[in-house]
Amino acid sequence: MDVPSNNLVIGRGEANRRLRLADRFLPTTNPLTLITMPPAQPILGAAFLSGDVGTEQALAVSRFADDARCLADNGRITATKARELEEALTREAARTGTPAFLLTNRVWFLVSVARISRRSAMSVSTHPNGNLSRESRDASLKYLRATTEPGKELDILVVGGGVVGAGSALDAVTRGLNVGLVEANDWAAGTSSRSSKLIHGGLRYLEMLDFALVQEALQERGLLIQRIAPHLVRPVPFLYPLTKRWVERPYVGAGIMLYDTLGLTSGNSRGVPMHKHLSHKGTMRAAPSLKDDAMIGSIRYYDAQVDDARLVANVMRTAASFGAHVVNQTKVIDFLREGERVVGAKVQNQEDGTEFEIRAKQVINATGVWTDETQALVTDRGQLKVRASKGIHLVVPRDRFQSTVGLILRTEKSVLFVIPWGRHWIIGTTDTDWKLDKAHPAASSADIDYLLGHVNKVLKRPLSREDVEGVYAGLRPLLAGENDSTAKLSREHVVAHPVPGLVVVAGGKFTTYRVMGKDAVDEAARALDEKVPESCTETIPLLGATGFKAAWNRRNRTADESGVHVARVEHLLNRYGSLTQEVLDLMAESPELAEPLPGADDYLAAEVVYATTHEGALHLNDVLTRRTRISIEAWDRGVSAAPVAARLMGDVLGWSDTQRDNEIANYLARVEAERLSQQQPDDVTADAARIGAPGIVPLT
Repeated sequence: MDVPSNNLVIGRGEANRRLRLADRFLPTTNPLTLITMPPAQPILGAAFLSGDVGTEQALAVSRFADDARCLADNGRITATKARELEEALTREAARTGTPAFLLTNRVWFLVSVARISRRSAMSVSTHPNGNLSRESRDASLKYLRATTEPGKELDILVVGGGVVGAGSALDAVTRGLNVGLVEANDWAAGTSSRSSKLIHGGLRYLEMLDFALVQEALQERGLLIQRIAPHLVRPVPFLYPLTKRWVERPYVGAGIMLYDTLGLTSGNSRGVPMHKHLSHKGTMRAAPSLKDDAMIGSIRYYDAQVDDARLVANVMRTAASFGAHVVNQTKVIDFLREGERVVGAKVQNQEDGTEFEIRAKQVINATGVWTDETQALVTDRGQLKVRASKGIHLVVPRDRFQSTVGLILRTEKSVLFVIPWGRHWIIGTTDTDWKLDKAHPAASSADIDYLLGHVNKVLKRPLSREDVEGVYAGLRPLLAGENDSTAKLSREHVVAHPVPGLVVVAGGKFTTYRVMGKDAVDEAARALDEKVPESCTETIPLLGATGFKAAWNRRNRTADESGVHVARVEHLLNRYGSLTQEVLDLMAESPELAEPLPGADDYLAAEVVYATTHEGALHLNDVLTRRTRISIEAWDRGVSAAPVAARLMGDVLGWSDTQRDNEIANYLARVEAERLSQQQPDDVTADAARIGAPGIVPLT
C-alpha cells in the first residue's frame, strides 16, 4: 500500500522502501518517522545482527554523523564494524535512559539492508570513497599483513601500480573478488606517466595491417570518452599532411576512412567527429605557422588525449572505492612458494624498510618493462620476454607557433606527433632500444635534436633549444621478437600462466589497459575454486565521471558560488570531474589554498593538499611530477613551487623540518640531473648523469 510522503524530503519510492525496512527491522518504531525524516539531520548508526553474518544477509545499517565513512561505497561492512555500531547504540541508549529501539525523539534512523558474504565480511574497504590518504594506506598495510592468517588470504594480489595493474585491480574487485595491489614506487611512476598522452587506435598500425589491434583500441577510445572517463579523456583534432599530388590523398584518405569506420564497430559511439579533407588553403587556415610549401593539403581527423598519470590515479581510486586494498611504495622482493605454486609475495615497505608477507590465491604480475625481472624471481622457464623502447617528448609553450590542431608527421622510422596540451605543445616521440636504467630513462641531446629537426621541417619559424620548456622520457614494454627495430615490435598484449598461481600480462598500449586487465583477471579466475562473474568494467565510470557533464554545464554558477574564476573551475573540472567540489571545499575552509603555486600559475595550492589527502601522494616528486605536471610545464621545472608544495604536504603528512628539507633537496637534485642528462651526446652518458639523483626520500 502506498504511503504519502513529504515530497520536500524524499520521493514516494524511497518512502515505501523505508516503510518496508521499518516493518522488517524496527516494528516498534513509528514508520512515519522513517518516511519523513530530514536526510540532513545528524544520524546515529545502528546495526542489528541476525543469523550467521559470515554466510547470509545480516543487518540493517545506519551511520554516525561524524563517522560517515564507516560503510564502503557498495554498502558492505564487516561483522566487527556491525558489532561496534550496535555497541555504540547500546551505550547511547544507556546514557539517555531510552530504550535502544525508541530513540526516535532524539535520533533519526536511516536504515538500509546490507548483504555480508564470507568475502565481504572480511573485506571492508580500507579506502572509503576511494580516498587514498596516509591513514588509509596504513589501514591497507595492516589488512595485507593479516592475509597470512588462516582464511584471510586474498583472491588476487596485483603487482604493479601502472595503468595495467590499476585496471586489473578494478576489474577483479568489481567481480566481487578480494583484491590487493602493491606498487614499488608511486602510481604510474614508470611508463604510465610518460606516454604521448594519447588515447588512440594508432594509424601506423593500419599500415602494418594490424586491424584487430586498431579496432580494439578504437573501441576502448569510445568507451573512455563516452562513459568511463569523460572528465579526463577528450577529443583532439590532428592534421595528416599531404605532400604528393593525385596519389597520396586517395591512399591516405582510404586509410583514415577505415580508421573512422573501425571505431564504429563496437556498437558504442565513437566519441569523436569524422575526418575531413582540407585544401592547401584550409590547411593553412587551421595551422598558420606551417610553411607554405610544406604540404599541398591535409586530412583532419580526430583522436583523444588524456593526462595519463591522472587517469591511473583515478582508476586506482575507483578500485579502492570498491574495496581493493592498494598501497604504493611497497616493493615485491620475492614470491612465496608452496612447491611449484606461487601463493603470495614478500614485500618491503619503502617508507620504513619493514618487510612482511602477503598471501593470495593468484598473483597477477603487471610490471611492464620490469616483467622480466619480476618473472625471474619465480622461474626462468617459459618466460614472456619484454623489450624496452625509449620514447622522449618535448614540451614547448603554445605561443611558439600558431595552430588550432595537432599534427602527425611521417619520419624515416615511425611517426611524430605535435599534440595540443593546454598552454603547451607536446612533441614526440622517438622509438629506440633502451638497455640501461629502467627506473630513470634519460633523454640525450641527440634525442632532442632529432625531434626539433623533424618538426622544424614544417614550421615557418624553427624551434630552438631555448623554446623547450620540459623534456620527459619513458619506456614502452614491447613483446620481444626477431626484429632489431623496436618500432616494428608488437603493441599487442599477451597473458601467460608460467607457473601455478602466477599470471603475467605484458605488452599492449595505454589505450587498451582495460582489456589487458580483463584478460589477466580472466586467466587468474580460471584457477580459482569458485565461479567468478564476468568482467563489468566497460559499464563502470571512474570516480568523477558520473555527473561530469552536468557539472560542466553549471560551471559558471559554480564559479559564482565559490568565488573562483570560471577558468579555474574549468581547469579543475578537467582534472577532477564531478569531484571538483571536494577541491573547492578545501579552498572554502582555507582561503589561502586558492592561491596558485609559484612559477606554476595553472595549479592551485589546494591541489597539492588534495593530492596528499585523496590521491595517495607521499613525496614531493609525486605531486610535482604526476598529480600535477609542473615538472614538465614550468620554465624552472617546479623549482619555485617545490618549497611551497613541500610545506603543504608536510602539514598533512606530519613531516619534520628535516624531512621537508630532504624532500625539496631530492626534487632539486632530480631536476638538475635531468637537465644535465639532456646535455649529453648519447644514451650512455645521459643515463650516467640521470641516475646521480636519488629516488625515494627515507622517512626521518
